[in-house]
Amino acid sequence: MSKPFQFKEFTVSQDQCAMKIGTDGVLLGAWTSLDHQPFSVLDIGAGTGVLSLMMAQRSAAQNIEGLEIDDNAYEQCSENFENSPWADRLFCYHASLLEFVEEIEDRYDLIICNPPFYSEDYKTENPSRDLARFNDAMPFEHLIYAVVNLLSETGVFSVIIPHKEETNFIALAETAGLSPQRKLHVKGNPDTAVKRSLIEFSFEEKTTETSELIIETARHQYTEDYINLTKDFYLKM
Repeated sequence: MSKPFQFKEFTVSQDQCAMKIGTDGVLLGAWTSLDHQPFSVLDIGAGTGVLSLMMAQRSAAQNIEGLEIDDNAYEQCSENFENSPWADRLFCYHASLLEFVEEIEDRYDLIICNPPFYSEDYKTENPSRDLARFNDAMPFEHLIYAVVNLLSETGVFSVIIPHKEETNFIALAETAGLSPQRKLHVKGNPDTAVKRSLIEFSFEEKTTETSELIIETARHQYTEDYINLTKDFYLKM
């Protein structure tokens, strides 16, 4: 039984979700730009709903929707939304990404996604964890297709992926008319390779701003950059 995860302004129950709260999601939720003051936000593959909840805390967006295909995760996400201070602005849909694209007429000012990806090359005995972790359920092509169909003209799409997938992902996005605006390369510590890429896209073409974030200098010795980015959320920061 995994304990609820307590953030500064909200709590996330995660015992029904295959993918627990992790650094990736929190980084994405904290880093994503809200300068364009989105009215509507879509969190694709919402899981616990943590990204939607972070968007609710950080922005005045009136319409924040999660999309989740897994039954248990959907139930948990809905519950986390209801128990949050922003219940009136949050809603979770239970559908697959492609079903959702077919059904929905709306466009979103911000689409955010911490997609499932292969972090190992084998599958476990736990099908719902596999569904959350392996991108069979949501290949990058499907994700880009959905974003192009659901993003408003001036909207922003923010995603976190393994760094080794960055070139391929950007090429797919550019083919579909999305242009990278900002990139953040994340390293666990100063001596390790870049592990994650956070990328923000829009339909506007401009030069990409690239920056780097190092999480810690030694075990549990967090860098000032990392603390500044996450301190509005983590209790101990």
